[in-house]
Amino acid sequence: MTKTCKELFAGIDCTVIGNEREEVSGIAYRSDRVQPGDAFFCIVGLKVDGHTFAQDAIDRGAKVLVVERKVYLADATDVTEVVVSDTRKAMAAVSANFYDHPSRDFDLVGITGTNGKTTTTYLVEHIAQVAGRKAGVIGTVGVRVGGQMEKSEHTTPESPDLQRLFARMRDAQCDMVAMEVSSHALDLERTWGSQFAVTAFTNLTQDHLDYHKTFESYFEAKARLFSKEYPSRRVICIDDAWGAELLRRCSAAEDSVISTGFDPSAQIHPHKVEYFNTHTSVDLDVRGEHYRFDYPLVGRFNVSNVMLAFGIGLQLGYPADVVAQALSEAPQIPGRLQRVQAAHDGGVSVYVDYAHTPDAVEKAVASVKNITQGRTLVVFGCGGDRDAAKRPIMGKAALAGDFAVVTSGRPARHHRRHCRGDGRRRGPFRGGARPPRCHREGHFDGTAGRRRSYCGQRPRGLPARRRQGSFLRRPHRRCRRARAGVLVAVALSWKRWSFPHAIETDRNPRFHSRTVRGRAVLC
Repeated sequence: MTKTCKELFAGIDCTVIGNEREEVSGIAYRSDRVQPGDAFFCIVGLKVDGHTFAQDAIDRGAKVLVVERKVYLADATDVTEVVVSDTRKAMAAVSANFYDHPSRDFDLVGITGTNGKTTTTYLVEHIAQVAGRKAGVIGTVGVRVGGQMEKSEHTTPESPDLQRLFARMRDAQCDMVAMEVSSHALDLERTWGSQFAVTAFTNLTQDHLDYHKTFESYFEAKARLFSKEYPSRRVICIDDAWGAELLRRCSAAEDSVISTGFDPSAQIHPHKVEYFNTHTSVDLDVRGEHYRFDYPLVGRFNVSNVMLAFGIGLQLGYPADVVAQALSEAPQIPGRLQRVQAAHDGGVSVYVDYAHTPDAVEKAVASVKNITQGRTLVVFGCGGDRDAAKRPIMGKAALAGDFAVVTSGRPARHHRRHCRGDGRRRGPFRGGARPPRCHREGHFDGTAGRRRSYCGQRPRGLPARRRQGSFLRRPHRRCRRARAGVLVAVALSWKRWSFPHAIETDRNPRFHSRTVRGRAVLC
């Protein structure tokens, strides 16, 4: 597939310096991935400026440079330069032109918010399939095209990759595509040029403040999906003030809106909810009509996701009874309070949830405590996220469980130095030595770096009785074994609350039923 510069930049405010009939065979934004005949977009990033890689792109065969300012190259007399005001937005628009606007050929559903995006996309996909439509999914877990799952680097891919995915889904005859839309994607113009049939909002809680800095800017990035830049039908959860504000804006713009939430004023709200450890039973009031069904997801927050998916199904034009039937047969969502099945569970229920925000941890713990009569053990970590400010808040949220076991990502540099356990001098302590009490306490209040387990020593055990809200720390001999998001099943001694076992796995948690009898474990 090739297009000329004139075709690619049709309708885009730009200045072409050179041959406007230059043939372009691909779009690149990284110089190390440029192929001969590509158009290279010089993106001004957060850390580096793509204009400094223009010569490298030319050396690799790029025939067109898209820039925000004139660049002076050593030898590029046959290179066409296109000057635009914003290379990111231009790249998104050109990508849509290059693939002939594939999002116009199916119903594109964009779901944004802090929590619940992945669950809702899976539910919407299932609803479409039950309604007889062929569906695709783009999100955090990965990309599914024609039933085949693929990995994805970003929740919402960069615009050339996104439009290429849309083109594949169009060629695969998809009727509907459900996509998670991150705040980064909206702020960085990755979705510009895409045509949405429905946009939906889940909620807004603390996340990505390392990038957005304030809640207000974080919200405004999400709100762009509900502005005139992205006209579509709307579905908005109004359980928080941010959703209520979005509803006000969309109503003022006279958009087609369906509101959902536990608030009785929402068009879709629960009349009655019963929670169980394997499923949930709901009676939904949908615009005055009642639909009662059971679905195999647990937790209060999943009720919000189910209601949002119900509203999206209605906005897509599916009959309400078909949507209710589809939700009653909903699949288990990977890593979203997913119950681990075992032949012999010993009376223990194990749930896996990829909670990565304080609100998600709080809701996950509350949901598990609501469906169990025994003790709740919470195993969590947040070492791989750059938003370090939310870690102590997540720890406080985890204390809602009877016991909280802390695991985290790669140790902070100061902690790695003195905890290598190799006998050599590392920082203020010898390898393997136990740090002083003042240093250890610093790991609890955040003054000494990240929250860590101690290394290079055998676990000393804990008293037989611990008060509710205590931290139990997973022992390990090397800090390098700890990884963010690792699922840890904790085996607690039956007679003493010590740590005879700590089992690390990537996906399938295991546990000793004799030692955790009658308790719920949330990883």
